[in-house]
Amino acid sequence: MNTQIIAIANQKGGVGKTTTCANLGIGLAQAGKKVLLIDGDPQGSLTISLGNPQPDKLPFTLSDAMGRILTDQPVRPGEGILRHPEGVDLMPADIQLSGMEVSLVNAMSRETILRQYLDTVKGQYSHILIDCQPSLGMLTVNALAAANRIIIPVQAEYLPAKGLEQLLSTVAKVKRQINPKLQIDGILLTMVDNRTNFAKEIAALLRETYGSKIKVFGTEIPHSVRAKETSAEGRSIFAHGLTFGSVGASQCQRHCEVATGDPHPRRQSSGGLRKSDQGGVET
Repeated sequence: MNTQIIAIANQKGGVGKTTTCANLGIGLAQAGKKVLLIDGDPQGSLTISLGNPQPDKLPFTLSDAMGRILTDQPVRPGEGILRHPEGVDLMPADIQLSGMEVSLVNAMSRETILRQYLDTVKGQYSHILIDCQPSLGMLTVNALAAANRIIIPVQAEYLPAKGLEQLLSTVAKVKRQINPKLQIDGILLTMVDNRTNFAKEIAALLRETYGSKIKVFGTEIPHSVRAKETSAEGRSIFAHGLTFGSVGASQCQRHCEVATGDPHPRRQSSGGLRKSDQGGVET
């Protein structure tokens, strides 16, 4: 299986990385893809938003998996992977991942530890999405080294747009020195409030500045209170949209169609996060 590994990255916090990762992953699953989400942030935001409010109490998280790779210990198939009823699997994260970042500093092949872990599971998935932490530290570099594609969510405001240059420089360095297969899928505008001229101006500025070098997705994710509510409920914007007819759901679905080329994604049931019955991946 030719697994697509997609990093959702931006060193700026609060631009919608976690929401993008969760909803894009579930949208891909609805399009019939086999999807694994990786929470690469020690804050555990993706883990929490998918219905697991106490990640520190989980018996096995990404830091444990990477620790096994660092110490040349085996990771059992499906170990620690959680299943969400909307059709995606999740490798969760907790605060211990911040300690792992410190451990990576002096490790051999420190940039490829996450890639080595993903090599043990990627044969079971068509898509792996990595929710990166809001920094350009070693965990983010690991994600970029493991990925073959990157999506950059950018809030339609001045400061998030201004910080793009540093991220693009890091991506170029990783591509040149570590991962020549890494490609930028594009910039995804998020939390766009089209009622204001300022948001429209920022969106136009991004397209003017980067559009000739990097794809800026035509789909813009609008600012939505309902999208924020989904994180507290442990379900996706699609499940929320089934009830409320959300514009955010339709726009996110459209972005998934762009990513998959499938104009007819299938609907699935919603719910909270649970452990796979077999303690791992169900096939």
